[in-house]
Amino acid sequence: QVQLVESGGGLVQAGGSLRLSCAASGRTVSTANMGWFRQAPGKEREFVARIAWTVGVTRYTDSVKGRFGISRDNAKNTVYLQMNSLKPEDTAVYYCATGNIPSPDENAYDYWGQGTQVTVSS
Repeated sequence: QVQLVESGGGLVQAGGSLRLSCAASGRTVSTANMGWFRQAPGKEREFVARIAWTVGVTRYTDSVKGRFGISRDNAKNTVYLQMNSLKPEDTAVYYCATGNIPSPDENAYDYWGQGTQVTVSS
């Protein structure tokens, strides 16, 4: 059974930073495609970042490029999302997911965490 547990969310002022963690069990992150998505109130869930298991290729949605970084710690079987220069529009529930295909499409991911709330105040 694959389980993903996110942590690290919270309330931060605009311009601040947070690091989200996604601890995985039942799947090895070094050989899995991992992604971060987010859902703001009243909006659909959207892709944020992903890291492919092959050589760790990363991709980001345009709105977070240069501010967010996805990485993994194979020893801890954990994926991170470092978020810098946060903006109020980054406020959302952030979800970690894993799937068989590296993709920005949420339908490519078959296991999801419960989500962690990130709130950025202006």
